[in-house]
Amino acid sequence: MKRKITLLLVALLGCSAIVTAQSRKGALFINEVMVQNDSNFVDDFGKRSAWIELYNAQFAPLEISSIYITNDRNNNTLYAVPLGDVNTHVPKRQHVVFWADGMPSRGTFHTSFTLEPGKDNWIGIYDSDKLTLLDSVTIPASLGANQSYARVKDGNTEAGWEIRDDNGDKYITPSSNNVIRDSNDKIEMFAERDENGFAMTIMAMCIVFSALLILSLCFKFIGSLNTRKAARRKAEAHGIEPSTVDHRAPGSHDSGEEIAAIVMALHEHLNAHDSENTVLTINKVKRAYSPWSSKIYGLRELPRR
Repeated sequence: MKRKITLLLVALLGCSAIVTAQSRKGALFINEVMVQNDSNFVDDFGKRSAWIELYNAQFAPLEISSIYITNDRNNNTLYAVPLGDVNTHVPKRQHVVFWADGMPSRGTFHTSFTLEPGKDNWIGIYDSDKLTLLDSVTIPASLGANQSYARVKDGNTEAGWEIRDDNGDKYITPSSNNVIRDSNDKIEMFAERDENGFAMTIMAMCIVFSALLILSLCFKFIGSLNTRKAARRKAEAHGIEPSTVDHRAPGSHDSGEEIAAIVMALHEHLNAHDSENTVLTINKVKRAYSPWSSKIYGLRELPRR
């Protein structure tokens, strides 16, 4: 019985390894490599090292932990991407950069090997079964300092590779798309059909006026709600049933004249004085004073013997 269970577990593990290999095969590619990094991309320690960019070409997230990256054709498992790092979960059509600095103690994305300038550098990535080659590339020895060897298109095996530097129109793009679009077909088509910008102006004005109309309707609706609530509270304060009050009746709320008369009456009753910067108001205060209220008369003499 134990032997059957063991064989079943081995079979399940083998099936899962095959499924993982099939999912990563054709999905994970080496996308761009820089061998000699003197003044380019820096890592999370502020250091400049050779780097290898991988690309997830499928339209679904891809887990790349437990894959192997190597620059030795005779050693498929030179550097194993460890488990347990959330950043190894690469989103769809996105990139991840590994630093070939020979210092794996710095983190998951620092390999145990380095790349040598001035010579051909072969790089390969193997799946978790240690046998399935997912992708490989040979970086030419002619690649200079601060130059990258990149695919013409991300994850495209037919478009080929090219040498890039930031001095020309081929930009180095670590952790980004190799094809940078500096134009938009829809914008260019709209510009051709509307050379003077009249359509754009009309569209902008329609959007602005529509927004103002919606705001005015919202404010009117909120104002009517507040009016109804105030009338309901006033009816409840006077002991009137709120449902019997006509909110649209002229007498259902105080008019402006009534409010002005109430304010004037309060002003006259309180004898309030307007505050003016150039007028000093002095009011005479009368207080009754008696010398007998002085504190010195509150002292008592000791009794004489």
